[in-house]
Amino acid sequence: MKKTENQMLVIFGASGDLTARKLVPALFNLFVADQLPENFVVLGASRSDMTDAEFREKVVLESTYLKDKIEDLDENWVSKFANKFFYEDLGGDYDTHYGKLRTRVGDLNDKFNTGGNIMYYLSTPPTLYETIAKNLAEAGLSTQNNGWKRLIVEKPFGYSLETAKALNKGIQNHFTEEQIYRIDHYLGKETVQNLLVTRFANSIFEPLWNRNYIHHIEITNAESVGVEKRGGYYDKSGALRDMFQNHLLQIVSLIVMEPPIGDQPEEIRNEKVKALKSLRIMKDEQTLHDNTIRAQYMASEIDGEKVRGYREEEGVGENSTTETYAAIKFFVDNWRWKDVPFYVRTAKRMPTKVTEVVIHFKTPHHQIFKDSGMQNKDNKLIIRIQPDEGILVKFGVKVPGQGFKVERANLDFYYSSLVENHVMEAYERLLLDAMQGDATLYARADEVEAAWEFVDPILNYWSKGEDVRMYGYPSGVWGPENADNLIDGIGSWRNPGPNLTDDDNFCVIC
Repeated sequence: MKKTENQMLVIFGASGDLTARKLVPALFNLFVADQLPENFVVLGASRSDMTDAEFREKVVLESTYLKDKIEDLDENWVSKFANKFFYEDLGGDYDTHYGKLRTRVGDLNDKFNTGGNIMYYLSTPPTLYETIAKNLAEAGLSTQNNGWKRLIVEKPFGYSLETAKALNKGIQNHFTEEQIYRIDHYLGKETVQNLLVTRFANSIFEPLWNRNYIHHIEITNAESVGVEKRGGYYDKSGALRDMFQNHLLQIVSLIVMEPPIGDQPEEIRNEKVKALKSLRIMKDEQTLHDNTIRAQYMASEIDGEKVRGYREEEGVGENSTTETYAAIKFFVDNWRWKDVPFYVRTAKRMPTKVTEVVIHFKTPHHQIFKDSGMQNKDNKLIIRIQPDEGILVKFGVKVPGQGFKVERANLDFYYSSLVENHVMEAYERLLLDAMQGDATLYARADEVEAAWEFVDPILNYWSKGEDVRMYGYPSGVWGPENADNLIDGIGSWRNPGPNLTDDDNFCVIC
C-alpha cells in the first residue's frame, strides 16, 4: 500500500453542496478505514461568513449526508474527525488577494505539522478555476520548494475544444501540468477500473480483444430521472457535453487503448490519449447525419404518475433544442479496431438507471449447429458499471434432450459477493489517489482536448447543420423509435434491466 504523506486539504467553494454531499463523506470513510495520514487537516474556503465551529457543524456534526454514518459511533471518535476541519472566509469575491489565506495555511501547517504539502480542491464553477489558480500563485501558495502542491478541478472542463484549450493554458500559467488533477468521478468506480484488469490480466479475453473476434461494442448510460432542478444548467450543456464528452469517452479510451508498458500513471495515460486520438472524427454532414441521433424526453405517465417533458422543466426554454438523449456510432482508425463499430448512447428519463459496456463477439466462421436456435444470439461480455455491479458472460449450451438445440446461458460475477472487502466509493478512491500523487484516474490536458476534438464537430453539426432533427421519446422508454436505425443490419440495442442478468427485452413503459 502506498504511503500517504502528512498534508492539508484546502477546499474552495467549501460552503457548497458538493463538499457536504461528496467530499466530507469520502474523507470520513477514509478516516474510519485509517487511510488518512497522521497529520491531516481540512481548510474550507469560500465567500460565506462562518467560524470553524459553524463549518464543523455544517459539514460533519449536523450533516444529513453523515447522519447514518456517525449516529452509532463514539462521540470522541466523531469529534476527532470534526476537529480536523477549519474555515477561512474569503470575503465577497474569489478574485482577491490571498494573503490572509496564506497566513491561515501557514499557521495550520505549523500547528499540525502537515509538511507544507497542500491539495487545493476547486469545488467552484469552472469560470473561477484560472482566477483561483492565479491568486494562489501570486500569494506564493503554488510553489513546491517547501512541500508539494496539487490542484484538483471538477468537470465540466471546457464547453468546447477552444474553451478547454484556453482553460488548460490559463491554469498552466500558474501550476505545472504535473500539479493539476482533473477529476472525473466515473473513473473512481471499481467497475470502470476493472475494464483494465478484465482486458490485460486474463488470457481468455486479452487475445480476443480485437477486430478478429469482436463484432461490435455498445455502451449504454441511462438515467431514470429527468433534469430535476438542474434545468438551467442542463439546457446550456446537454447529454453530449454532460456525459459523453467526459465520462463515456473515458470508458471508451479504456476499451480501445493498447497495452501500456506498465501500470504507472503516465504509461496508462499515454495510451488513453493515443486511444482518443485514434477515434475517427466525423466531419462531413452526411456522415454526421447517418451516425448521430439526438432526442428529448416528452411528457408521459410512469407508474401512474404524470411526468413533465423536457421543455416543460424549470429553467428550460420552451423551444429548446438541447438533447437529453444522444446516440453516436463511430469507428476507431487503428489495426486493432479497424471496421469495428462502436455504439454509445446516454439519456435521461429511461426505464431504469444503468451504465454498462457490452462486447459482442463474432459468431464462429464455420456454423455446425445451424438449426440450433442460436441465430442472432452472439456471445457477449457485459461489464456492468452501475448498479448491480459485476460481469456477465453469455454463451451457448446444449439443451438437455435429443438433438443439438442450443440455448444461451449466463456466467456471472457480482462485486457484492466480495463481502470481505470494502469497495471504495468514487470520491473516496480519487481523493486518496490524489493525496498519494497517483494521477492514473485523472485526465491530462491532452486527453481532455482529444475528447473535445471528437465531440466538437458533432455539436457544431447539431447546432448549425441543415438536415438536423430533434426527435422525441415518451418518458420511460428506451429513446426515440428510430434509435435502432443507428445499428441497422446488426440488430438492436441491448436494453438492460436493473439487474445484471435481466433479459435483453426488459423495458418498463408505465
